[in-house]
Amino acid sequence: MTPYAQVTSNKWKTFGIFAIFIILFTGFFYIIGKVYADPWFYTILGLIISFASSFGSYFFSDKMVLATTRAREATKEEFFDYYTVTENLSIAAGIPMPKLYVIDDPSPNAFATGRDPKHAVVCATTGLLQIMERSEIEGVIAHELSHIKNYDILVMTISAVLVGTIALVADIVMRSLWWGGGDRDRRNTHPAMYILLIIALIVTPIVAMLIQLAVSRQREYLADASGALLTRYPDGLANALVKISQYPHGVASATTSTAHLFIANPFRKGQISSIVANLFSTHPPVEKRIEILRNM
Repeated sequence: MTPYAQVTSNKWKTFGIFAIFIILFTGFFYIIGKVYADPWFYTILGLIISFASSFGSYFFSDKMVLATTRAREATKEEFFDYYTVTENLSIAAGIPMPKLYVIDDPSPNAFATGRDPKHAVVCATTGLLQIMERSEIEGVIAHELSHIKNYDILVMTISAVLVGTIALVADIVMRSLWWGGGDRDRRNTHPAMYILLIIALIVTPIVAMLIQLAVSRQREYLADASGALLTRYPDGLANALVKISQYPHGVASATTSTAHLFIANPFRKGQISSIVANLFSTHPPVEKRIEILRNM
């Protein structure tokens, strides 16, 4: 498959996943509203909560991520290849050069954050910059710049907020049912709706999380393909992913809330390869990504 075909395929898959996400989100709040005799009110309430949470994440997520990972600003004098590669590729991609940061950690990895290309940040570990050849650094930076250009951070923020909203509302409604709150509003509700609501409260948050992870994996495939188009050398990123995957230790400052940002899983959990493990992973299997890149 050519890089162009890979980009088109991944975009359509992402659109499809988000369509399912919107249907799931709307249906979940509609069911809650049916039980409480006001379906449209609860649907609108859920959207308002999501919008308010997204607003804070949109403007302050980059600062929180940099503080959490203990990143520091990178200078051209200290990291010449890192700086010049990013400068050249930013020009090629047609976006402003992002601010550069590093994490003092021997484990090779990198991530991008920021709400748009004008307020973007690329961060790499010192381990990545030390063990990678220049062509491999180019592959990694092209991948991260593609995340920025494709607005992947915005996409992931929206999906994370939707998942959080569903989980929060499910918890509130479950407590309300348990303590018998709102009985007056529910006196005319058909008993079958209670059964449907309980099923939705259990299943919907799990399905929403799986969709969020699926979105994250598709954006990684898209950034791989877009990065390959930018450098015209897919093997650069493929070789970098090989080195990253073979390193035995994870990134010490990575957390579960920031793991999805990194170019590869920053944790090391052993060689577990199964459908279930891949289903709950924030990243596609590295072997699959390398195979696709080698065949471009």
